[in-house]
Amino acid sequence: MKVKFTLTMDDLTVDDDHYDSVVIDWISEVQQEEVLEMSQRWITSQNFLTRRMIGLQRVGESSLTIEPIDENITT
Repeated sequence: MKVKFTLTMDDLTVDDDHYDSVVIDWISEVQQEEVLEMSQRWITSQNFLTRRMIGLQRVGESSLTIEPIDENITT
């Protein structure tokens, strides 16, 4: 299934530089099980982002939105 991910991070430090807010979004083809696994890891791991993003030292607040994309809709 096709899914849109939106990662929002506020009050973060990257390579000793401070940023008020960063939003990253992307579309990916994933299995439903992968989405559930990622959601679970996001909820249970306090340092989910800093372990995965090079240079990211600190994040004040963050959220990850996962939305299925209806492939039957044409734009």
